[in-house]
Amino acid sequence: MDNNVLENNNHTLIFLLSSIGLITLPHAWHIPLPIFAFFTLLLSWRFLGIWKPNWLPHKVIVLLLLLASIPLLLSQYRGFLGRDAGTSLFVLALSLKLLEIKKARDLYLIVYLAFIVASSQFLFEQSILMAAYILFVSCVLFSTLIIINSQQPQTLVAVKKSAIIIAQALPITIALFLLFPRVEAPRWTMFKDSNTKALTGLSDSLEPGSISDLAMSGKIAFRVKFKDDALPPSNQRYWRGPVYTYTDGKRWTASQRYSYKNYMATPTFSGKPYEYTLMLEPQTKNWVFALDMPADFSNTLSKNQVHQLTTHKNPSTRNEYNITSYPEYNTGYITKGEFRQNTQLPSAPSEKITTLINQLKDTDTPPETYINNLLKHFRTENFHYTLKPPLMEEKPIESFLFETRYGFCSHYATAFVYLMRAANIPARVVAGYQGGEFNKVGKFLEVRQANAHAWAEVWLEDKGWVRFDPTSAVAPERIEQGVDIEEQISQGTVNFTPLFENQDFSWLKETRQLWQSLDYSWQRWVIHYDTSNQSQFLAKLGIANLKAMLYWMVGIIAVIMLFLAGYLFKNNQKSLDKSLLAYQQFCRKLAKVGLARRESEGANDFAIRAGARFPEHQLTINVVTRLYNRLRYEKNPEAELLQQLQKAERGFKISIKS
Repeated sequence: MDNNVLENNNHTLIFLLSSIGLITLPHAWHIPLPIFAFFTLLLSWRFLGIWKPNWLPHKVIVLLLLLASIPLLLSQYRGFLGRDAGTSLFVLALSLKLLEIKKARDLYLIVYLAFIVASSQFLFEQSILMAAYILFVSCVLFSTLIIINSQQPQTLVAVKKSAIIIAQALPITIALFLLFPRVEAPRWTMFKDSNTKALTGLSDSLEPGSISDLAMSGKIAFRVKFKDDALPPSNQRYWRGPVYTYTDGKRWTASQRYSYKNYMATPTFSGKPYEYTLMLEPQTKNWVFALDMPADFSNTLSKNQVHQLTTHKNPSTRNEYNITSYPEYNTGYITKGEFRQNTQLPSAPSEKITTLINQLKDTDTPPETYINNLLKHFRTENFHYTLKPPLMEEKPIESFLFETRYGFCSHYATAFVYLMRAANIPARVVAGYQGGEFNKVGKFLEVRQANAHAWAEVWLEDKGWVRFDPTSAVAPERIEQGVDIEEQISQGTVNFTPLFENQDFSWLKETRQLWQSLDYSWQRWVIHYDTSNQSQFLAKLGIANLKAMLYWMVGIIAVIMLFLAGYLFKNNQKSLDKSLLAYQQFCRKLAKVGLARRESEGANDFAIRAGARFPEHQLTINVVTRLYNRLRYEKNPEAELLQQLQKAERGFKISIKS
């Protein structure tokens, strides 16, 4: 390609700049708006320069733009390191480089920078759709390189060649992905971004009504694959999270004195165990929501004093854990410190509260009877379950119990625990998720933020901590069937009709479940294909160590390369055969008029003799011979040459009269 690419190469520049725009477009959701606006301005400027070269900036202006980009970057980040700052740095460098395209070398550098920007998309999103988009833009970038190196660039031909190159590279890519030793993510997380976008999830504090905000979200919290597809009943699907023990009368918070082994009774388990693999979506806390009650779990997890699992992995990334839980358990004794902690109240109960307790509990009433009376009180005294309870700024528990009587699960859980403590019975609030929708296609359970829930635990003699869900007394369908997410989001109310119950829309549910199943498989077997999963997968193939892994990798890649070499050679031969057939047809036409090609005569010599015999056809004879020689002897002849040869041969008409 000529060094001055700005002359007679508008097609190349238009295709290149369009490719850059496609590649950078998804970063509009990842990098700050001022930086993306700066990139868009320079890209548009360079587009205008295709038709108005005089509008392109001078070197001095480019230098000033470079100097301006530095404080722009620093104004958005604290430095140049980290995922977000590094990505923005490459985007800015790419936009500035667009303004100084002078030689072919500049085009190549821009394409290579664009590949880096394209690959950086995976640092932000790793979905199937993003992978397909990156594959598409990679095809566009390869097409750009092909167009740059073509004397007569044709977009469709370049895209086709690019797609073929990528298709040929995919088998080797898959082999390397499966067999190349995995590099664990923590080695690449030296620099952490301080401005990572907030992730949704439960908080370390709880107020009446606070969980209702999460219940308006259809975002997936985690997905669970049970061994042998043995799911627990819906009313046992309580996914344990933070435990709140301290209250100031309005807000409930987790104790800061939780330890992992001190004064912790060893639970006893009975009944049927459930083994499952839990894939947790990125979140801000290091909590892992296990089916209540977790017994065995991965060595990357720990269980604290309140039986909550926490992870040692980075919670802001998607992680997978193997857990075994028992729905039937006994947590054992309670210490004096735990008793004081779980009977704590900010002040003495009011007269209204005391009166209510006296109505529900006599002096000698056992705790179980008092609990049943309280649940019956919620069920029969016109209490209502809603996502939009009225505001209760002052004394929220009393307002809920005696005035509004409209509340979400957190209202019922906190009021229940308060009334237990007011009766000197140890109780605490547990938050997490309840229920989940079974994906029939992928055979796994989807638990969404809309499944966020709060319930209560009461310590009972000889039973330990026992779960009670006062919400079930008011809205049992919430526990048995789950929530209709679409209905909640649209109306802000709870509708317990199963999703897509109407048969006319059943295909929507099936389509959504199919997509979620594909996404789950992608996340589990591609994105989460770490050292552990690789070892398990290769062990099934009989590959037990690194040496065997490398042998297999080299062997498979060698077989793929031999296959591709044979395929390319065969296609090349087909191309040569077509050119030979066309030339032989040309020779037969001359033979019919008395000019046969001698067995030892070369194409050029035959062309000289044929031109002397038929001077009026000498031009056509020379064209056919030249095209045939190029197709026969050039290293990588262009595909258009064969079409030109076939056209020239078909147009060659000669008769005996000639």
